[in-house]
Amino acid sequence: MEHVACYLKDIHFNKKSGRLVFRHQDIQKYFFFQDGTLIHAKTNQKQELLGEILFRLGKISKEDFKRIDEYIKPGESLGESLIKKGLISRKDLNDGLVYQMREITLNIFPFFEGELSFQEIDEFLDKAQDVKIDVAALIEDGIRRMKFHPSLEDILVARVPFPKNKEFFYRLTEDERDVLKHVDGTSVSEKLLDESKMSPEVFWKSLFLFYCLDLIDLEEEKELTVEEKKKGEADEDIRRRIEEVIKLNESLSRMNYYQILNVPPSSSKEEIKKSYFKLARTYHPDLFDQAFSQDMKQKIDEVFASITKAYRTLSEDGERRVYDSKMESVSPERKKDAVKDAEIKFRQGKTLYDRGMYEDAMVLLEEATRLIKEKGSYFLLLALTESKIPAYHKRAEEHFMRAIKLDPWNPEAHVGLGLLYKKSGLTVKAKKRFERALSLDPDHPIACKESSPPKKEKKKTGLRGILSMDIFGKKKK
Repeated sequence: MEHVACYLKDIHFNKKSGRLVFRHQDIQKYFFFQDGTLIHAKTNQKQELLGEILFRLGKISKEDFKRIDEYIKPGESLGESLIKKGLISRKDLNDGLVYQMREITLNIFPFFEGELSFQEIDEFLDKAQDVKIDVAALIEDGIRRMKFHPSLEDILVARVPFPKNKEFFYRLTEDERDVLKHVDGTSVSEKLLDESKMSPEVFWKSLFLFYCLDLIDLEEEKELTVEEKKKGEADEDIRRRIEEVIKLNESLSRMNYYQILNVPPSSSKEEIKKSYFKLARTYHPDLFDQAFSQDMKQKIDEVFASITKAYRTLSEDGERRVYDSKMESVSPERKKDAVKDAEIKFRQGKTLYDRGMYEDAMVLLEEATRLIKEKGSYFLLLALTESKIPAYHKRAEEHFMRAIKLDPWNPEAHVGLGLLYKKSGLTVKAKKRFERALSLDPDHPIACKESSPPKKEKKKTGLRGILSMDIFGKKKK
């Protein structure tokens, strides 16, 4: 397949160095790699030039941007010239270069008809590079951002996906992990589509993501040997335990020692010991003998260290009494970092949502809800975003319900769900949601509008839309 993600996969996993060229009509781009890492990118697209990027990021003023041609010197890069003039700092330049390299790359993911060629080059390997981009992250972000293209189905249909490298399993969403765990090398992709809960468009994109992250490979359908079936079962067990590790690692900052060991506070020493050894047989690092990434190994170590610490504390009478007396007042430090990270992603997602960039917003909001699972406003904005994308309407309904459960006194989730039901033709369900919203806020404008009988003498132009909602709106106590 002539697609940039396939080239990036080959370059990254084979740690190649060289130049990748992309051409399509008037678009021409060059990408330079060192040991599988992107170190430089060039473009002829005006909106991707460094001056444009620095201006959009707020690194240079509008006045300096208008005079940008004056700062271009022979034999000197624009960035270095701006630094010498004192207009930007070295950090500003590096931030701009990272953003520029990502945009130059990600903007060609929608193209399946472009011309691509790669030439291996070693001559620039000894040059120091201040800016480097992880190619695996580019693959992930690029595929998530691009729209579905029929060429994806053409290359993946009638092929048998089989498990391969598990290094980037942790990058997947919960739905994607659910699909991947069914990949055992025995079922063709169409059967996996039937078993999944995804729309065909989302499924084929997900399968392409698995392939380009080297999580799977593809082959023609064949009869598996007994040994291959046993290996598939073993790989399935590994995937299941990896998934459990990831979920547990994400929840550690919100769990006390009893929750980590999965025992009630009234448990005896023997019950605590029994639970500890059961968990050790599942999460001990020595049981994960695969070649995982450093990040994945760290997650495994963190999980087992937390299990061990919980056991040592609760199995010693004195330490257990001290812990019990402080348990309700202690707030783990790691939770602060998770809360901060989630809030940043939420606000970034809201900015993209306000701009109408729903698919990009959804990626960030999914991450925010993964980090913090108790914020109704996070799930509400995620549901509102998903309601804008037809393929995600089912998930939008689930996340509206989650937002209602977490924040039952906020009418906005009921209104959003009502509008989703109305769009789907479920008028009875929609009406109930609008009525529930009015019981919480009798003056809610959208709920009032939707609940009022239509006026015959005057035709309305419709709602201002869900974008007018204040997801932090007033709540009835």
